[in-house]
Amino acid sequence: MYGFKEITAEQLKEWLEEGHGAKLVDVRSPAEVARGMIHGAKHIPLHLLPMSIDELAKDQPIVFYCLSGGRSAQACAFAAAQGFGEVYNLRGGVSAWVNRGFPLV
Repeated sequence: MYGFKEITAEQLKEWLEEGHGAKLVDVRSPAEVARGMIHGAKHIPLHLLPMSIDELAKDQPIVFYCLSGGRSAQACAFAAAQGFGEVYNLRGGVSAWVNRGFPLV
């Protein structure tokens, strides 16, 4: 298993407010994304990640998220295996984000 870390919705909100520089990647389906995504996120459906991984910079932290954290954990493992150093999974996914009252766009 390749290493990646988890980040909570609260930590992610702090990072975004502080301009931490992390790249957010939403790996949900287009239908899920149509209901809203976290501001600033890039949408790359999980099944397209292998073809799209080169669009991401290896030298910046990346936070993957999905609905609950399962698909994004797969995305994290894949990115870590491709040599990405700082990879984070949003614990609980966008559900945890919304449950804390944080906004979607």
